[in-house]
Amino acid sequence: MTNNRFKSILFAAVLLLGVLAINMPAQDVKTVAPESVGLSSERLERLTKAMQEDIDQKVTGGIIVLIARHGSIAYHKAFGMADIESGKKMQTDHLFRLYSMTKPVTSVALLTLFEEGKFQLSDPLEKYIPAFKNVKVFVNTDEKGRTILEEPKRKITIQDVFRHTAGFSYGFGGTPVEKCYQQAGIDFGKMDTLKELVDKMATCPLLYQPGEQWVYSVAHDVQAYLVEYFSGMRFDKYVQSKIIQPLAMKDAVFGIPKEYVSRYTTNYGPKKEGGLEPIDKPQSSNYARYTDHPFGGLSLSSTTMDYYRFAQMLLNGGKLGNVRILGKKTVELMTANNLPPQIPDIGMGGGTGYGLGVSSLINPALSGNLGSQGNFGWGGAAATSVVIDPKEDLVALYFTQLMPNEMSMIGRFQTLVYQAIID
Repeated sequence: MTNNRFKSILFAAVLLLGVLAINMPAQDVKTVAPESVGLSSERLERLTKAMQEDIDQKVTGGIIVLIARHGSIAYHKAFGMADIESGKKMQTDHLFRLYSMTKPVTSVALLTLFEEGKFQLSDPLEKYIPAFKNVKVFVNTDEKGRTILEEPKRKITIQDVFRHTAGFSYGFGGTPVEKCYQQAGIDFGKMDTLKELVDKMATCPLLYQPGEQWVYSVAHDVQAYLVEYFSGMRFDKYVQSKIIQPLAMKDAVFGIPKEYVSRYTTNYGPKKEGGLEPIDKPQSSNYARYTDHPFGGLSLSSTTMDYYRFAQMLLNGGKLGNVRILGKKTVELMTANNLPPQIPDIGMGGGTGYGLGVSSLINPALSGNLGSQGNFGWGGAAATSVVIDPKEDLVALYFTQLMPNEMSMIGRFQTLVYQAIID
């Protein structure tokens, strides 16, 4: 074989390997014995017992728990029923309405565009959404009940939109700002597009001066609009092409597509006299509208396995297998506490800050639970939750469908996960 021919064959082989690497799916997930990743099987039985007690005592209808360490799943179990009335048992591949666990996915989508240089976090929001140029800030009402407004001390930045410090609200309260949201028709059950949302928001004043408070809000839906603005794609299509498909999240979908209905769990609420009652059946759920009308603060559905793939990508610094979604430094910034010094925490038991779309644990002692400084994650309205811990190389998922969300259940879950770490 001539030297030139050998070089040609070698070049072709390298090129083929490169093509295969680019098209190779995100890594398969391994299941291992708990002890092999520093968890105690005996101590995990405490978690098993507690989850089953919640089912037996009708605290919730069904639960799925997934715990992974060092990139492998060590515990993945289903408890109770996906639908009590029909006797359908919970299976580990059942689908859950994620509600606000959509938010970290939305933030990752917008951060991919940040990495492309489409914007800076310090950019004023009005640069891309001019309707916010003339927005005012609510101060108070006078003796006649008229709203007093003032000029913003500074512009809303995109970083404010990421971290819930923009001055927005959810419109659930009774302040003049929240009443304005209600009168403007800011209602996810009725709005059709993200542009409609931001146009309506811009007609209302801000609840507070930008950067001076942390108030949970529709900010992630503004992020989703920015994804559309910078990408030129509909929000859900962008998420599917840039996150869901590359990470092989094969059952992650928006809303409740008709072909998936049978795999969804029923959402329950407590009865006044005790026990549970169904409040949202998959066959008639309002969540189904988000299949065609996606939003950034809610609308995704997923299995525990699919959300685990997303969480593990973040734990790995933006990469899963051969697929990279974000750069390492971007994930570091996303998961660090981004709150300004005048906002000590987000009021969730103390010691918890907020990054770019996820909570960030500042001080485990102040939080009053087991954990590590730098934990990050978030939860959903129907009691879904993820904890991602870089120090312990850990992902822990708790999925149920229960409204209102009972935070004590999730707190106990976190305690039982961490007490099982022995190495």
